[in-house]
Amino acid sequence: MPYNNETFARRVRLDRLYRSGSGGLLVVPLDHPVSGGPIIHSGRLDRLVGELAGNGTDAVVLHKGALRQVQARWFRDLSLIVHLSAGTGLSDPDAKVLVCTVEEALRLGADAISVHVNAGAATEARQLADLGAVAGACERWGVPLLAMVYARGPAIADQRAPRLVAHAAAIAAELGADLVKTAMPSGAADLAALTAGCPIPVLAAGGDAHDGPAALAHLAGAMRAGAGGIAAGRLVFNAPDPAAMVRRLAALVHDRAPAHSR
Repeated sequence: MPYNNETFARRVRLDRLYRSGSGGLLVVPLDHPVSGGPIIHSGRLDRLVGELAGNGTDAVVLHKGALRQVQARWFRDLSLIVHLSAGTGLSDPDAKVLVCTVEEALRLGADAISVHVNAGAATEARQLADLGAVAGACERWGVPLLAMVYARGPAIADQRAPRLVAHAAAIAAELGADLVKTAMPSGAADLAALTAGCPIPVLAAGGDAHDGPAALAHLAGAMRAGAGGIAAGRLVFNAPDPAAMVRRLAALVHDRAPAHSR
């Protein structure tokens, strides 16, 4: 399915994201330290990014300050997605605010931008406004936008409920994102309905890092149902061997062409 509102700059950046040629994306978000504390207690973020770069990862998601800890050479064969949203679990875990701009991310070398929205949060209105504003800036600059949208809030009992997941994906598409990352429903029919009904590629969130086999089985099912790729963070950086984990995920993503193509 061709993307709309194409520009040369956007095409260059999309081609860089999809350099594998498989039509799918394996993204490893590493933005978690702001929300939950350090993810690499040895301080060796550079080593982890190097392992991801050489084992099938298409892109990593990093906050602007984290770029000071990694070498530019890893991004010869790896795309950089700069994350603009932040919030901690120390106050309201569902609240997100913008801590970076599209222009700043581009100065840092971003190939794409990501923003997080929790639909159902007490601060939902602000998060939706932020997503809309960032989408406008991305369109002006020709930058792909990944929206991480979840149904999360005090009134949300099950963020994987098919109706809520479909709503989360619709928010991303309607407000101008090019890709959406979200929690996926468990049933095969619900997965297929979600991916078929969403006009932009849906990246399956990694799931429970404490049960690796179950998470991998769920992600494999999402890919069979037409997901546009996988976005897994904890499943990777909490693994005993992150390189081996991304190779397994890359096989799920790149050994078959998902329903959405560029």
